[in-house]
Amino acid sequence: MSSLKVIISGGGTGGHIFPAVAIANAIKAKRPQAEFLFVGAQDKMEMEKVPAAGYKIEGLWISGIQRSLSVQNLLFPFKLISSLSKAKRIIKEFKPDVAVGTGGFASGPTLKAATSLKIPAVIQEQNSFPGITNKWLAKDVKKICVAYDGMEQFFPKDKILFTGNPVRKEMVQLEGKRDKAFQKFGLDKEKPVVLVVGGSLGARSINQALMPQLQKLVDAGIQLIWQTGKFTFQEASDAAKPFADKGIFVSDFIYEMDLAYAAADVVISRAGAIAVSELCLVKKPAILVPFPFAAEDHQTKNAMALVNHSAAIHIADKDAAANLVAETIALVQDKTKQEQLSKNMAELGVPDSADIIADEVIKLAEK
Repeated sequence: MSSLKVIISGGGTGGHIFPAVAIANAIKAKRPQAEFLFVGAQDKMEMEKVPAAGYKIEGLWISGIQRSLSVQNLLFPFKLISSLSKAKRIIKEFKPDVAVGTGGFASGPTLKAATSLKIPAVIQEQNSFPGITNKWLAKDVKKICVAYDGMEQFFPKDKILFTGNPVRKEMVQLEGKRDKAFQKFGLDKEKPVVLVVGGSLGARSINQALMPQLQKLVDAGIQLIWQTGKFTFQEASDAAKPFADKGIFVSDFIYEMDLAYAAADVVISRAGAIAVSELCLVKKPAILVPFPFAAEDHQTKNAMALVNHSAAIHIADKDAAANLVAETIALVQDKTKQEQLSKNMAELGVPDSADIIADEVIKLAEK
């Protein structure tokens, strides 16, 4: 075949965008002449993040269905028809050999249009409980790449391929980065570090659990790298001001996540699929506080997949204010527990996930 052409759709959150970019990067490493076109939802973060990663993207007028009665829900049928129509036009113009979907609003119409035009398609489901888009697409696609066991209860068994979740390679390569990390965040190498990360938008309940109790963490000799998200950044910054010289680094978004992982002894995190996959690969002991309003409470299911292997500690969102700081101090002070969690986490990581998926995509395109 002359030049491989791949259309990729996934977005709405970093959890759908970054796997899509990781898969594209892996395909490109194997087929340097390959051409890529991403399709996202207008006004969502993929319209900025995908071009930043070096790929072209087209936007569809699409959004999710709200759980409450709203004007957005009334518009949904029109958005879906418009998006299917535009996706078909994009596909006819680009003429891809294969389509890849990683979930999110735009993924549905894009892959539906692709399969209706007889383009072979692959979907990648990051979570232990699949999203509505991927369930809808399952019967039309050739392969379904999953990251958790037991997914045959949702998808046709003969289409499932266990691949783990693709993560950006540079994100989990930590060797030799520790000194640079401490310099970057202005921290003391002699004191333990807790990384707090609540997904790309931050986690209000985690932030609010920490803000009134920063003194306790400082008294325990703990330093923080704290990604707050943009919504509570100002509030968290104000709370951290009295501890400016005590190793409390606050940022609304951390771009050099590899350095944050390299410095961390313990991580407090939401339980989004990609965050969980990264933690398994960097082998950092973690306290997971799942976002309780994620679709079908899938973050709690992701967290429990680790907890059931004694690979993480789980704190329910509603208990974060009461328990999070005490649990954090206890874990930082318990080296044996940290080692046990790290060891069990390592057994759940799939380091070459993007390569496995890339091979599958190339195979389908070349059939």
